[in-house]
Amino acid sequence: MRGSVRREVVVGVDADTAWRVAGRPDLLHHWYPGVVACQVAGDVRTVTLATGLTLEETILTCDPLLRRFQYRISGGLFTEHLASVDVIALDETSCLVTYASDADPATMAIVLGGASGEALAELRRLLEDGTTIGETR
Repeated sequence: MRGSVRREVVVGVDADTAWRVAGRPDLLHHWYPGVVACQVAGDVRTVTLATGLTLEETILTCDPLLRRFQYRISGGLFTEHLASVDVIALDETSCLVTYASDADPATMAIVLGGASGEALAELRRLLEDGTTIGETR
């Protein structure tokens, strides 16, 4: 059975600033709990968890105009998976960042929902504190 969950957070920075971090697949380990490293080669992101487990993700969309990043985890604990991160401008000084996950089995969507909520809180903290993450592109 498939499950779906979405978390969101309002961030006190402009959407372009938030996108410069949320839209970079190589920076996930800076703000997603339990992720200690990630490498990107073409449209594949390999994520290493604190447990040592690695997940291979296929990057489906990285659209700077829509400020949308989508990826799919294949295999392992998942029969099916799709995640989307969207950065939506609210005004000149704030934005809404959403992290949605659809997964089969449904229990994995619930697990990812908890983690993505924590991830968005950390992303907001880093951005609002002005922490530099990665190189500026």
